[in-house]
Amino acid sequence: MTGLVLKLAPQERVLINGAVIENGERRSRLAIMTPNAHILRLRDAIHPDAVTTPVRRVCYIAQLVLSGDADPDEARFQLLRGIEQLSQVLTDPDSRSHLRQATSAVVGDQPYQALKALRALLPREERLLAASQR
Repeated sequence: MTGLVLKLAPQERVLINGAVIENGERRSRLAIMTPNAHILRLRDAIHPDAVTTPVRRVCYIAQLVLSGDADPDEARFQLLRGIEQLSQVLTDPDSRSHLRQATSAVVGDQPYQALKALRALLPREERLLAASQR
């Protein structure tokens, strides 16, 4: 079997090509056979009102590509610019590793992998922002 395999928890929702699909009461697996389908797990989604920090802004751009709400070519430029800006602030080795993974994913036209790498930076950003407000 080829394609993307989604493993869904009970009642988990996923956006596929603009349609919200909710899983039933048991775990399930969906095989997405259509290449380039727009897929976003809603548990991973960031609400537009919550886009209040630099990492969240870059994650949101990747999310818009996944949901099909942004032009991939235009978003690629915005993502790379945002990752570059983050790399000027997040200089520790672990953050750099995630930023390198995100860059490779954007260049390789893999927006889900870019989002996954960027989301790993959210807890770090929260800690840094909390420390700066003390």
